[in-house]
Amino acid sequence: MSKPCWTLALLVLVGCGQGEPLPLAEQGRKLYQANCIACHSPDPARDGPLGPAVACASAELLEARVMRAEYPPGYTPKRDSKLMPAQPFLRRDLPGLAAFLACR
Repeated sequence: MSKPCWTLALLVLVGCGQGEPLPLAEQGRKLYQANCIACHSPDPARDGPLGPAVACASAELLEARVMRAEYPPGYTPKRDSKLMPAQPFLRRDLPGLAAFLACR
């Protein structure tokens, strides 16, 4: 293959799989499906087997629950089970999760 053909092949390969980044809410939906539905319902507006419905959860509540397994000051929990562990590995994904769970 001549050099221009190699260059073209490389550009095609590099370009494959690189599309537009997912919208923030779609990133959050994927995160929710991968990390939350074991305890919360696949439909965030419904209670799950262990966790309550989380649709419309505020960013403040998500940050407190996900990062520290706490509730924000003054918040009254829907369930006071204390089963949810902190999941600090999700820190950078919280904006997407908040966008997915936001009230529409």
